[in-house]
Amino acid sequence: MRPMIGSLAALLLAGSLAGLPLAAAKHIMIPNTSFNSQSDFDTDWNYLYPWGTDHNGGARMAKSQVTLSGGVLTLTAKPVSGEKPATHGGQQIPIHYLSGAVHAKEHFNVSRGGGYDFSGEFRAPTARGTWPAFWLTAVQGWPPEIDMAEWKGNGKISFNTFNTSSQVRAKDVAYPDPGDFHTILCQVRDENGRDVSAKFYMDGKLVDTQYGKGFVGAPMYL
Repeated sequence: MRPMIGSLAALLLAGSLAGLPLAAAKHIMIPNTSFNSQSDFDTDWNYLYPWGTDHNGGARMAKSQVTLSGGVLTLTAKPVSGEKPATHGGQQIPIHYLSGAVHAKEHFNVSRGGGYDFSGEFRAPTARGTWPAFWLTAVQGWPPEIDMAEWKGNGKISFNTFNTSSQVRAKDVAYPDPGDFHTILCQVRDENGRDVSAKFYMDGKLVDTQYGKGFVGAPMYL
């Protein structure tokens, strides 16, 4: 089996000062140069998940599966055997792959009147068994979770917001030309001092608008 490869050419993260529109008070938090060199990467990113090597799938994250070259971050999954099972939700999960993950050193907390733009250029596989994702998830407890882009091995791309495990807004659309880079943008904004809206764009076109209940003030990992 060939390794599965996903790449991120650039990521730009902008936030706004509380009480001011993002357009009027934009602050670049992670620049689109953060993959230009190892030192640039080390300024903004850590390897693995924030909590370690394992999550809820059959891949274990390893630093060795992450590479930087020419301003592109590449995560590569390869088959493996003999790994100790992962544990998630009280269940053991067999590990069949080593793969790569990175997370931002910064936590992201939508304040009253504030918000963020998360934008990146992605090339992601959609073959069966692959599961790349670009997502926000709670630092404490769960939810919130906003899947700003998720590829679940079915030829589509998914945009999801979890209010609870059963209260989920999910939008699946066709993912054209997986071998090409596509622009993903998620605009997350305070709606009313309590809830947030998330507008999902692919290649400049609005795909869906979703809402997260009680997400304002809740710190999230990227």
